[in-house]
Amino acid sequence: MNQSFFIASVGAHQQLKRLTVHGNNIANLNTYGFKAEKSRFASLMYDDLKAIGEAEDGTATEGHEMLASGAGACLWTTDTDFKSGPIAETRKDQDYCIAGDGFFAVADLTTGDITLTRNGAFVISELLRPTGQTDENGETLLDENGQPVMERVYYLSDNEGRFVLSTTGGMIEVENEHEEQPVGVFDYVNYDGMEHVNDTRFRAVEKNGSIRTSESKVMRGYLEMSNADLAEEMTKVIESQRAYGMALKMVQVSDEIETTINSLRG
Repeated sequence: MNQSFFIASVGAHQQLKRLTVHGNNIANLNTYGFKAEKSRFASLMYDDLKAIGEAEDGTATEGHEMLASGAGACLWTTDTDFKSGPIAETRKDQDYCIAGDGFFAVADLTTGDITLTRNGAFVISELLRPTGQTDENGETLLDENGQPVMERVYYLSDNEGRFVLSTTGGMIEVENEHEEQPVGVFDYVNYDGMEHVNDTRFRAVEKNGSIRTSESKVMRGYLEMSNADLAEEMTKVIESQRAYGMALKMVQVSDEIETTINSLRG
């Protein structure tokens, strides 16, 4: 295969992936607590890898083919920028902002999964739980359907089925619009490699170390805005568009050269 054609085609494909990264950052400019992603490119190898089943003399054995491992560059990884975004005052009782490092923790009761977020736009959600009442015989009090008597309890949640954890790791019960326990802020020594679950939620991995309680201040009635910078993101988009166009031009030139060479053979 023509090496220049290969390099150009890989380059065009990788620039499309880069456009997706920065396009997503632009789309979340107004998302509370959003953390922008940065694309990181790496050079591919410039030599041939030894094929499986290759003969000792360097030739390929029957059924195997000597292929180039690749050349050029690829989008190797995307890193998350965890720097704080600007703070906006909302004056809403269920809006929270972290002044400093750390994350809010939200728990999914269905799966038991706990994820982290800087988006403090919380709401009050209700749950039904057994009252624990018993009759004169000490047995659980049942309703007309034979089920334990339930009561409505209100908790602080992210409005997506997950509930905010307090400083002690429990759910935060809300009574008369006042939280009985302070909202918890949790932190890690290292953020590198933290899994990006969706636009505003993250999941810690083993390399992040053990979780710890953060001493960062929680501001009520404020929200942290996205840390994506429109000017920077637009600059990256323009760079990717031009690089993509140059890669396609290189593909076209390579194709024209191959066509010319093939015509000369005749």
